[in-house]
Amino acid sequence: MSEIQQAAELLAAGALVAMPTETVYGLAADASNPAAVAKIFAAKGRPADHPLIVHIGNIAQLEQWARDIPPAAHALAEKYWPGPLTLILKRQPNVPDAVTGGQDTVGIRMPNHPLALALLNEFAKHGSGAVAAPSANKFGRISPTKAAHVKSDLGDAVAMILDGGESEVGIESTIVDLSRGNPVVLRPGAITAEEIETTLGAHAEMPPATPAPRVSGALAAHYAPRTPLQLIASDELLKQVDACVFKGQTIAVLGFSVSPLRHPAVLWFAAAHSAPHYAHDLYANLRLLDAAGVDLILVERPPEDPEWRAVADRLGRAAVGSGADDEREAT
Repeated sequence: MSEIQQAAELLAAGALVAMPTETVYGLAADASNPAAVAKIFAAKGRPADHPLIVHIGNIAQLEQWARDIPPAAHALAEKYWPGPLTLILKRQPNVPDAVTGGQDTVGIRMPNHPLALALLNEFAKHGSGAVAAPSANKFGRISPTKAAHVKSDLGDAVAMILDGGESEVGIESTIVDLSRGNPVVLRPGAITAEEIETTLGAHAEMPPATPAPRVSGALAAHYAPRTPLQLIASDELLKQVDACVFKGQTIAVLGFSVSPLRHPAVLWFAAAHSAPHYAHDLYANLRLLDAAGVDLILVERPPEDPEWRAVADRLGRAAVGSGADDEREAT
């Protein structure tokens, strides 16, 4: 029996399988099985009303999970699937409440990773052929982009981890809400709002000015290290480093330049200068910074250009959620 066949049989039996995608590693369960989906929430410590994303292996499966699908959804799926784009649509009645957080909408995407697609296609022989799969890490913490990250975070809570190497994109999918008419970008990602607008010939609102469906990764605190993290403007970074050293703090820095100073209290990591490369490295870098055993992480604030919007979103939420202990996480 191949590894993919074994993983598909585990999913059909109601177990959890960690699978690689082009964005981050996902913690997968049979999306049609509420008991299996409940294991995701238990393993992650995820709030029960926080919806999951359904991953499908074929565009033809879209109508099994969504209804009243607008032409815009088909246009985006044809353009970007498989790929890092999640569509929020009206749910079919059979979609479990555990997947949608009790809402009338469901998030759906088709991942662009050969192992993920192979698993989904094999699973279609055993069950629904779709999995609910948030990031394979503890809720609110740094997303995994390597199989080793999943093992470190979740350990024996996962029946099997498919190792597909490093995630190519490195940050979660763009989420576009099409359930209420005009497209609304609820979470930025590698596919930008401008690209969505070009494909549809319609304005993509961002950020939403009106109440929107709850979606993955939209909480103010997310993607967070346990070490306190601060975002610092480029022209203030060295001043802040000096101030921390003066106070006797040990710090780890993620900056765009090579370290201009040498000090035993300062660990300096040089970040990539292009947004796609920075995004690819982001979570691995945050994990290195968090494991450094320092008092504080300082991250040079990225540019405000549209191509950096998704990176800035992740860093902003990481800063808000950083430093929380287990008691605070549970509240």
